[in-house]
Parts: sequence; structure tokens; C-alpha cells
Amino acid sequence: MKRWKIAGINFDHFHMGDLLRMAQEHSQVELVGISDEKPARMEEATRKLGISRERVFSDYRMCLERTRPDAVILCPAASRHGEWVKKVAPYGVHIMVEKPFAASLNEADAMVKAMPRNKTLMINWPLQWVASHCKAHELVEAGVIGDVLNVWHFGGNRGPLWHGADKDEKTPGQVAKEKPSSWFYKKAHGGGSLLDYLGYGTTLGTWYQGGRRPLEVAAIVDEPKGLEVDEHSIVVARYAHGLSRFETRWGTFTDPWVIQPQPRCGFVIAGTDGTISSYDYDRYVTMQTRKKPKPFQVPAPALKAPRQNPVQFLLYCLEKGKPLDGPVSIQISRIGQEIVDAAVRSAKLKRSVKL
Repeated sequence: MKRWKIAGINFDHFHMGDLLRMAQEHSQVELVGISDEKPARMEEATRKLGISRERVFSDYRMCLERTRPDAVILCPAASRHGEWVKKVAPYGVHIMVEKPFAASLNEADAMVKAMPRNKTLMINWPLQWVASHCKAHELVEAGVIGDVLNVWHFGGNRGPLWHGADKDEKTPGQVAKEKPSSWFYKKAHGGGSLLDYLGYGTTLGTWYQGGRRPLEVAAIVDEPKGLEVDEHSIVVARYAHGLSRFETRWGTFTDPWVIQPQPRCGFVIAGTDGTISSYDYDRYVTMQTRKKPKPFQVPAPALKAPRQNPVQFLLYCLEKGKPLDGPVSIQISRIGQEIVDAAVRSAKLKRSVKL
């Protein structure tokens, strides 16, 4: 079996720690290097994962040239995804970019164009690896609720600065100290809850709706005092077959992976013959059908290989020569990005806009 060499480059997003652990725990992976322009940002992952110092680089070019990885995990700020794909793609590697796809549709298309023809670009949406959401899609695909008419999504957490590698919780003092300098709170760097979380709802929502695109989008965002980005957005998308709503929130009462807040984070899907609610990290989904209108639970068993996590799935597809599918595929992610783009324009213009 092939041994895959993987490197992690750019630690802007705290999800890098989670992804590196997935790579390290994969039986066919050698974690050959990590790189960030600010060495201090790599310290937590270096210590927790036991990465040797000779594999830690502050220059991404040196990292790529010395370690020669097969695939690279990228976690830059949202506004720099295109920049970093263009930097790394010429080294002839497969690339996994942590969500969102990009800060704009033009940037997303430039990322696809920058990739060598025989290399794969994958956009990782962590919610694709949640058992309840996968079960919901399985039921939708089986036609259990008929044709999907509406999708509602509520997504968020207490805020992006509350979590370190492995979701380790930070103190209020640490959060307050980091906030003024964090890219998450800078408009020019793609900050704000809308760009951070809307893609979850629009991308998985596109998956649930069979790849259909909306006709127009209306978005409204809050304007927090002292901040240049939003912490709350509500987006309505009008499709030929109905309306869907996607809401993002930094500042939920609790983090959904610890204690589900109210409203609960997750999806509700309505079809012509039934409904499904699928909440983050539940071990079941709740359904209604015409034959059983009283809501009932359907177990959502733990995911099995090769669909347990993004590293596992990417390497499986590369080994088998299979195309990516679902939210991590370019086809579905691009439609999700189209909706995000429209929402950004709508919020700025304060009116609905067409895609």
C-alpha cells in the first residue's frame, strides 16, 4: 500500500491541528512537515503531535522542497485561499483547503484553474463527516421524504477565538487579547460569521437539494459596535421549488460540540412527503413521513472507512482513482460559494440579488 507524505501549511485557521492529527493517525500517512510564517502558531501542534523540529519550517518553499509531500493541507485566512493555492500548486501536490472555499467566486475559480491537471483540489467541510448529516443525505437520496423543497440551517459557535488545536478551550482573557489582531475580525481578510459559517449551510444545503441552484438571495447582517465584521447573519435563498434559510452566529450560548445551544445547530429538511431534522453530533435524525406523521428517531451510526474524516476520504479517492463527491467536491462547493457571493452582495446593497 502506498505511503502518503503530507505537509500542513499556514496555521491561520485553528482547524489545522485537527487535520494534522487525522493525518498522523492514518496508517498510510507520514506527516513530513509543517510550515507557518509565524513559528509561535505552530508550537501547540508541534508539542501535542510530537513533530520533530527538523520538520518545522517558517518558509513554505523550504518545507515543500525538502519534504516533497504528495499532498498539502492548507488553512489560510479566507481571503488568502487563492493566494496560497497558487503558491503551492506549482509543486505538483494534491491540495486540501479548509473551509470556506474562498472569499469570492472569482477566487474559487482561480484556485481550480491553478491546479495541475492531474492533481486534486478538495475543499473540506467538517460537517460532511458528522454521522447525522450523512444519514440525512442517505435518506434524502433514498427518496424517503420525496422531493426536497426547503432546507433550514443554523450554524455557529461561541466565536472563532475560543478554540485551539483539538478544540481546546481558551479563557476569556485570551480571547480578548487575540481579538484586535485576529484575521477573523478583519474585513480585508475575509472575517465575519457570514464568510466563516454560511458556506456550511449553502454547501450542504446544495448537497441535500441535489445540486440545484437558487434564483436569488436576500441577506441581512448585524453591525456590532466596535467591529468591522458581522457576528450574525440571516440569508434567504429563493429556488424554483421553494425557499431555504441559512443563519450564521458567532456568540451562541454554548459550543455545539460540547452542549447544543438554543436554537440547535444543524439542519431541517422538508420534502414533498416528509421532513428530517439533523443536528450537529447527534447519533440520530428525527423524521416525519405521511405514513408516520408523529416525529420518530432514526439511528445515525458512526461513519465507516473511507468516509470517517477528510484525510481518509481524500487518500481513498486518490488511491482508487475516484472523483470526490458530496460537499468536498468542487461541483457542490462552487454552488455553495455562488450563494455566499450573492449573500455578501445582498448584505452590502441591502436588497435581494440574483446569482
